[in-house]
Amino acid sequence: MTHPVDVHVGKRVRHRRWLIGMTQQQLAEQVGIKFQQIQKYETGANRVSASRLWDIADALDVPVSFFFEGLKDADDHPASAQPKGAIPADLMGDKEALDLVRSYYAIPENQRRRLFELARALSDVA
Repeated sequence: MTHPVDVHVGKRVRHRRWLIGMTQQQLAEQVGIKFQQIQKYETGANRVSASRLWDIADALDVPVSFFFEGLKDADDHPASAQPKGAIPADLMGDKEALDLVRSYYAIPENQRRRLFELARALSDVA
């Protein structure tokens, strides 16, 4: 059975990897392991040793503490207890949300501002 901390650390690995646009294969090569092992870390199926987490942090250019950020908050506020319309605690762990953010910032600034205003108007209607 997976431990909640292992799952959280794995989600943070995936989150950072997606955020910088790195593939599992690229991360695995930098760390010196097979990409399947990265998959297992990201799902929490396998625990990440301290030395391996150190290497992953180096490859992803974050401090080791990054992988534990939000851990206490995640335990205190389970997703099922969130009110309707609330932003999920693991928003940046969602591939679709990260793709949306990347796409948003690829839009020229004047068009991006108009898109932002449209999104804000639509959310006020809902």
